[in-house]
Amino acid sequence: MLGVPLRVPPALSAAWPLAAVALYGVAQLLLLLYASHRYLVLARWWRSRGRALELPDPPAASLPVVTVQLPVYNERLVVERLVDAVAALDYPRERLEIQVLDDSTDETSRLAAAAVARHRARGLDIHHLRRAGRPGYKAGALAAGLARARGEWIAVFDADFVPPPGFLRRAARHFAAPGLGMVQARWGHLNRDASLLTAAQAVLLDSHFLLEHASRMACGLFLNFNGTAGVWRRACIVDAGGWSHDTLTEDLDLSYRAQLRGWRFAFDPGLVAPAELPGDLGALRSQQRRWAKGSIQTARKLLARVWRAPLPAAVKLEATLHLTANACYPLLLVLALLLAPVLLAAPRGPSWLAPALQALVLLFGLLPSWAFLLIGQRAAGRRGRDAARDAGAALLLAAGLCVVNARAVLEGLGRRVGDWERTPKSGEGLPAPARPRYRSARGAPGVLELALALALAGVGVLALRVGEPRAFAFAVLMATGLGAVGVGSLRARLASRPARRTG
Repeated sequence: MLGVPLRVPPALSAAWPLAAVALYGVAQLLLLLYASHRYLVLARWWRSRGRALELPDPPAASLPVVTVQLPVYNERLVVERLVDAVAALDYPRERLEIQVLDDSTDETSRLAAAAVARHRARGLDIHHLRRAGRPGYKAGALAAGLARARGEWIAVFDADFVPPPGFLRRAARHFAAPGLGMVQARWGHLNRDASLLTAAQAVLLDSHFLLEHASRMACGLFLNFNGTAGVWRRACIVDAGGWSHDTLTEDLDLSYRAQLRGWRFAFDPGLVAPAELPGDLGALRSQQRRWAKGSIQTARKLLARVWRAPLPAAVKLEATLHLTANACYPLLLVLALLLAPVLLAAPRGPSWLAPALQALVLLFGLLPSWAFLLIGQRAAGRRGRDAARDAGAALLLAAGLCVVNARAVLEGLGRRVGDWERTPKSGEGLPAPARPRYRSARGAPGVLELALALALAGVGVLALRVGEPRAFAFAVLMATGLGAVGVGSLRARLASRPARRTG
């Protein structure tokens, strides 16, 4: 079987097909569990529609001092746009402080200093803060800035965001409740229509915010700060223990620690902060690696505390699925790698078994994922063929990222935290600068994805020959997603060769 040498003991030769089938079945069941959870998210969202309260703007006299923190590291393409946007926030000048937390090693520092000086000359309380090195990376920069901040509220924006002028005033509506620790805004998309890649990312983010965040908030479940475009109550950060850099997702970590202390979070779908989506696969891979690895690190750090906390079982279960959601990627990769052995080794069962399994996978695997993405587009106000096309692209993108994210998940199980790898920004929509663009610190050749795509194309042919059309469909979906990510990664790698290796 499959060219196994005769010297292999007969018991072992007979056992490996059963082991492959068993492992495939376990991986598929776990993947279906995570996918079918989308039905629960959609049901919660459906029940909570229309419950949003219209909160009034608080009187200007009651507004506290807000410190806006802008952590930047080598962001020469977008730092001026960021500083100018934050300087234009509609908030009482005497109660607004801005900190540019600049850990850069290139000309970003010169550009940031010039922008800060320009707005400071206009009477704005804005500071350009530098550190010796990057201890703690972004978490370290935020903690250092907090130690010098005078604000009762702390707003955070990453370098690729362009907050609208009314951002702080709308966020202030939610802080009338004393137990509220953080308000998270929805991410808008400056370059959504730049390519099918950015459109696919927008689909994934729209569903995350408009469906997941909205349903979690409505049901009193744990909600996370997304690292940017949010406003914290300073007392909440301090009470939760402050920013920590022992995971790569300091935002997720602090969010759970704060809510374990009893603080409540709010998500406002009408509070939108536009941002730049990664425009090439190299930048997207670096972002996804950090998110996937950091979420597993946070799960290792805090899940035991979640289960020991005096919380309802439903909250604990939801938190477990939330923190371990990226486990879907290694499970998906296991299915792809075992598909050929299973096709060759799986024993033939009753005639009804194959259609029943096919219906099970369709009903609890593909359908909830597809519905989650499509309904997310409907909630975002998008309709028609474009929404369906973009949702399909998002499914393929998720499949194609299974290799890089599976590796990140496995790394997250280890004890080494790793380096905080920034996502390179391109300054989409800005005049093309003479300065070279950034690329990620780790190359993204996509060779492994292309090799797997070719192998799965062969598995698809095998599936047709053995009469397994459902396996053919899965193999084609995976081969297409992996091939697209592989080609895109290779193109990004080649395009970035003349660029300076930074970040």
